[in-house]
Amino acid sequence: MSLKTTVLIALVMTIPVQEAIAARAKQMEAMTEDAILPQNRIIGYYGNFHSTRMGVLGEYPPDQMLGMLKEEMRKWSAADPNTPTIPAIEYIAVVAQKDPGVDGRYRARMSDSEIQKAITLANRVDGIVILDIQVGLSDLESEIPRLERYLKLPNVMLGIDPEFSMPPGKQPGKVIGSVDARDINFAIRYLAKVVRDNNLPPKILVVHRFTQRMVTNHGNIRLVPEVQVVMDMDGWGPHTLKRDSYRAYIAAEPVQYTGIKLFYKNDLKNHSSGLMTPEQIMRLDPVPMFILFQ
Repeated sequence: MSLKTTVLIALVMTIPVQEAIAARAKQMEAMTEDAILPQNRIIGYYGNFHSTRMGVLGEYPPDQMLGMLKEEMRKWSAADPNTPTIPAIEYIAVVAQKDPGVDGRYRARMSDSEIQKAITLANRVDGIVILDIQVGLSDLESEIPRLERYLKLPNVMLGIDPEFSMPPGKQPGKVIGSVDARDINFAIRYLAKVVRDNNLPPKILVVHRFTQRMVTNHGNIRLVPEVQVVMDMDGWGPHTLKRDSYRAYIAAEPVQYTGIKLFYKNDLKNHSSGLMTPEQIMRLDPVPMFILFQ
């Protein structure tokens, strides 16, 4: 084969590759424009409809709950008028259990009707849904694909609760669980494929955390344009403890975006300083773009 022929073949092979790269770059630019973060701040309510102890979603009638959520959004809009707020319903779609269940996985999967209820509530306020997973003794590889029909919807995102990701032989609630970067990377890859296959805007992956060991090897988390990762400080207590935990477990081990959870009840135990206000939260560094209430 002559040198001229070799060069021509190389050029023919290079043109489609260059076109593919250019198309991919254009797609990534479009994804950035359609992404929720950081142009907006998410204000969310967390819980399960079957439990009054797991968060706001199970404590109040839907109309009252949505009214409360709108009031929290109003407070944030007043504190930071330059950042639009987006409401979120974070529904625990897979709930860790104290009993092993028929398959010994210590988790219960919520019915389609319950998940649809969460989606319907979010649609009433033009919000997003975050389907939260507490795997128990199951794993993300088993649980995430079961939710794909919902993840194909543009406004449905994913959450992970490492606290309830148990080591072998440990019952949920007895010890604090953990996930590794490889688990988070699986979730990221899965979501990214859903985005690409269905021509969707970027998905959001929320990872809850309140100890160092709850997320191991954070430096190995691999970000992609199709998925925006939020590390959410999930601990409760007085302001000083929440600020210290945020600095130690969220700011000190950065991934992409940050969040903080506020507990209407547990944050008020044994002190009288009240919930952290938007103004106080905005003094955190980095400023959280995800605010969740339980």
